Order: sequence, then structure tokens, then C-alpha cells
Amino acid sequence: MMQFVALGLAIALPVDVNQSSDWNQWRGPNRNGQISGTLGWPSSLDDTRLKREWRISLGSSYSGPIVVGSRVFVTGTRNKSHEVVRALDRTSGKELWKVEWKGALRVPFFARANGSWIRSTPASDGKRLFVAGIRDVLVCLDVASGKQLWRVDFAKKYRSPLPGFGTVCSPLFDGKAVYIQAAGSVVKLDAATGKVAWRSGEETGGGLFGRGLETSAFSSPVIRTLAGKRQLIVQGRKALGGIDLATGKPLWSKAVPAFRGMNIQTPLVIGNSVFTSSYGGGTFLFDVSARDGDFKVKQRWKTTQQGYMSSPVAINGNVFLHLRNQRFTCINANTGKSNWTTRPFGKYWSMAVNGRRILALDQRGDLLLIDATPEGFRRVSSRRVSDSSTWAHLAVSGTQVFIRELNAIAAYSWK
Repeated sequence: MMQFVALGLAIALPVDVNQSSDWNQWRGPNRNGQISGTLGWPSSLDDTRLKREWRISLGSSYSGPIVVGSRVFVTGTRNKSHEVVRALDRTSGKELWKVEWKGALRVPFFARANGSWIRSTPASDGKRLFVAGIRDVLVCLDVASGKQLWRVDFAKKYRSPLPGFGTVCSPLFDGKAVYIQAAGSVVKLDAATGKVAWRSGEETGGGLFGRGLETSAFSSPVIRTLAGKRQLIVQGRKALGGIDLATGKPLWSKAVPAFRGMNIQTPLVIGNSVFTSSYGGGTFLFDVSARDGDFKVKQRWKTTQQGYMSSPVAINGNVFLHLRNQRFTCINANTGKSNWTTRPFGKYWSMAVNGRRILALDQRGDLLLIDATPEGFRRVSSRRVSDSSTWAHLAVSGTQVFIRELNAIAAYSWK
């Protein structure tokens, strides 16, 4: 049963001019880590330039924070039994409302070291908050009050097995629709009602989405225009593909080899090409073309470098990727040639991009500011921001940076 607590609710969500550019879903507004606007970042991460404003303790989570107007939304798992969603004031960290529901799942033993808590990052269209729980449920909450608007239990609705590793896919909103990889498929729902518009891919069995443990989607989709058609780009456990937004019809697909189906990265679209990298498979660039509505996909190049959990970013024709071997590399997107590769860092990076600067959060609690150039790795500044793990994706909005630690969230401000 859902419980609801409200503190100091406000119907309007005022936004300060320095707090514009919402970070309202997985990897930011365009789901590619790119920051919009012209506000530059200072050249140092020391406490005179990047000052911590507040920090509060939370339940464990790998789910990244999102920022909508004057509020920050975070999730967590409580007592290994309940999932909790909180709305916080972005200026003070004060809790505005809290909602929780019963939901927990134990991941397989070989993944248990990383915890069995909520993983998916919420999304918001400004009025509604879409939260995916670990047990393959999608809950829609009112942004202002936290009131539940609708809820879909995909495992119950489709009599599908629970995802072996829990729900990982972060929901995507687009206009009046919400998309998510759930129930071993891709589902489109009406954002206002939760009514399913279509379900795609379940009939493909071992193709895009697989079966058994393979039903656990690790990647999150994006919407891009490829070969003249706007479409949903989806990476399943077995393959990469494009789906028609209106009908759910598959437009094209390409197998992506990976050990145990570990295709985890969010697809990176560069022009009419899609970049991805997989554990045990390699790094790929696929060119997508179409003629009279007939789509074709061709592999332009493949390298032996292997990505893992960290989704890449693209800057000026180069892809910057944190690898399975914990090294960081710069790859020429046209040729696949690696310009440089660093020494090892931590196991995971989340990245935000502003112009030629990358702000990277290492899983070990280190924040790095990088000048992204193909000439060589240039770390401008770095700083320790947490003594616990920081697996959740960082969020950057206006002059603020939000760091989700395993059991806390901290807000920093650029000076």
C-alpha cells in the first residue's frame, strides 16, 4: 500500500533564472549528457568554485536525481522492503513530500555485491513524475503534491517473470507518451492515464529482448531522427533497433554480441549512425539508411575495446567512453580509431557535457573536470565528493550540481 506524507506543499514551482535548464530525466533533457545554454563552468572544482550547499541522508539507491523547477526528486529503498520517492527543495534540501510503496527484489548472487535497491532514474514532464520500481512497476505521481495518478504493474498485467536484475531501464517521456522497456518488451503508455498504446518486441523471443534472465533490460531508450524518420532507439540484451513511435512496429535491428547479454549502454546517435559498446562484444558504429520506408543498417566499424555500464558522450566528432577495464578513452567516431586511453579509474562514470568540458563522477566518489580534446587526456581539476560509492548518475542544472551517494544526496553550486 502506498503511503503519502506532505510537508509545506506549493502548487506553483517557481524557478530562479540561475536554476533553469531542468535535468528532468536519465542523462538530462536530451538523454545524452549534454547541457543546454551558454553558462560556462569554472576551471576548478575546489570549494571556492564548487561549494557544497547541503547534504541529507537517504535510503540506498542507484537511481539518479532529477531536477524540475525548484525541486529535486530522488528515490531510495527502505529496509529492503519499500521504495521511497522524495521531493526536495533544491535550494535548502528540505523535504516537501514523500511517497512510498512496498517493493523489493533480490538480484542474483553474482550481482548482489552491488545491492538490491532501486535502479531506474525517474522522468518528469513538469506536471507528472514517472518512477519505475525494481519489480517492473511504473508509478505516475503529481509533481506538486506527490499524489498517485496511475500505476502499472507490468509483471501482473502481462504475466511476465520479474526482471532477474530488477528494473533498470529509465522511463522516457515524449509529448503525451511515456516509453519504457518492461515485461521483456518495449511499452508505450499514455502519460495522463497510464493506458498502454502498444507493446512491442515480446514476440521476438531471443531477438531484441530475449527470455528468462534475458528479460532484464539494462539499457534505456532514446528518441532520435535516423534516415529522416523520428523513432525510438532501443538496445535490448541481444540487439539494437529502431521502433516506430506511432505503431510500435520494428523498423530495423542489428545484433550486438555481449557476454550474458550485458548490453547496458544508452544508444548514442551521431548523425545517421548509432554508437554502442558491450561487455564481451566490442565497440561498434552502425550506419542506418532508408529508401521508400525500407530501413537498412550496416556496421561501419568495430574495435576490440569494450564498454560496460558507463554510457558515452560525443563531442566534436569524437566519442568519450569509460571502458570495462576502467580506463577512459577518446574514439574518432568516423574511423573507430582510439586517439588515447588513460590509466584505470573506478568501475563506473556518469558524465555531463558543457561545450568541450566533461564533468565526470567516478563510482569511487571522485568528481573530475576534463577538457575533452583528441590530442590527449586533460584533467583540469578533480575533487573527492564522497567517501561512499556514487553509482547514480550526477545531475547538473543551471549553477547547481547534484551528487547522489549510495545513502545520501548533496547539492553543490558553481561560483
